[in-house]
Parts: sequence; C-alpha cells; structure tokens
Amino acid sequence: MRRRDVPALIGLGVVTGFMTTFFLAAAELIPLGTAVAIEFLGPLVVAGITSRRRRALIWPALALTGVVLMTEPWSGQIDLVGVGFALLAGTCWGLYNVLTQKVGDRFAGISGLAMTLPIAAVATALLGLPQVVSGTPSWGVIATAAGIAVITPVIAFGLEMLALRRMTHTAFGTLLSIEPAFGILIGLLLLGQNPTPFQVVGIILVVTSGAAAQRDGARVVDRSAGEPAPTRTDTP
Repeated sequence: MRRRDVPALIGLGVVTGFMTTFFLAAAELIPLGTAVAIEFLGPLVVAGITSRRRRALIWPALALTGVVLMTEPWSGQIDLVGVGFALLAGTCWGLYNVLTQKVGDRFAGISGLAMTLPIAAVATALLGLPQVVSGTPSWGVIATAAGIAVITPVIAFGLEMLALRRMTHTAFGTLLSIEPAFGILIGLLLLGQNPTPFQVVGIILVVTSGAAAQRDGARVVDRSAGEPAPTRTDTP
C-alpha cells in the first residue's frame, strides 16, 4: 500500500458504509422500488458525466423524470425524509463507483474490498451500535444480519469491484439499470407494494435511460500494479 492509496481506501470505505445505511433508512420509509430508482440516479449521473458523449447527460434527466413519476409528489403521500435518504444513498453510490474503479485498478482481486469494509464498519458504528445496545436482538435477527453482510458487502461489492476493473462507468451503470425493476418486483412479490400506473411508467423510463446510456464496453487501464490492461472493445 502506498501513501497516496490511503485517501481512496478511506473514501471508499466511508461511502460503502453509508450507501447501505442510507438505503436501508430510505426503504423503511418509502416503497422499495422507489428507493432503488432514486438511488440509481447516482451511478447514472456518473455514467453521463464520464461519457465521452455530452448528449449522454440526457439519460440522467430522463431517469429523473421517471423518478418523479414514481414518487408522485402531486399526491402528497411521498415521504420527503425517505426521498432524502435515497438521494444520499445515490450520492454515495455514484462516489462508490468512481472510487471502486480506482481502488480496483490498484489492488489485485478484491483485496481492496478487504481493506475498505473495516473502514465502513467504523464509519457507520456511531449509527449502528446505539441501536444494537438499546435493543435485544434475537439470534434469528443476528443470523439474518450476518447473511445480509455476506450477500451485500462481500459478494455483491466484490463482484462489482471486479466488473469495474474491466468496464467503463457507462457500461457498468447500464447493467445496473435493471435494479429498479427488480426493486419494484421484489416489493410487489414480498412486501405487497403494488405500483400505480404512473410508477410503472416511471420505472420504464428509469430502466430505459440506463440501457440507452450504454455506448462503450471494456476499458483500457494503466495498471500501476503491473497487471496487463484488458483490450478495449466497443459494444453496440
């Protein structure tokens, strides 16, 4: 580890921890599909900004239109605090994508993740520990929390780090565009959250925006760690 690696590792650890924390807070207050769609604005904006085509910025704007339809602010029923948490989660998600690519380029495999997860734990401990101490979690809750910890930070973030080492932010953001649709589906099947017609149109706009933002595939990386850079290819 070099001294100049430390800021990226600390930054990635902090945004990783709070990305999950803010999203869980949002999902507690607003429908799951809406929370995912709002959070998705983060990586989509990063994809638009980092794209070589300035017109790519139209897709985050279109996705924002979809999010407005999903939240239905004219109904007066949306929880603004929940929306705020989702926007904070999206901000962390966008920064997470940028920093994950930087750390992934520097460290082999998922060793960067092994260094950032303890930082994420420390950063969010001030919020998490008081809740644990004030309550009496059962063994079932502890086992569920352990399962979530393995699925979300370890497996999901590890695969994302490996993917971002080989892909542009635009391509990565595009592949993530299906997540809001999964959020709607899971909310419907497991939580009984039935989307309105406006929300269905909104989710279509969000997913379409993510897919349309895709223009480039693999990326050329100047690997200071000595690993060969993959050959760049363009996908339709």
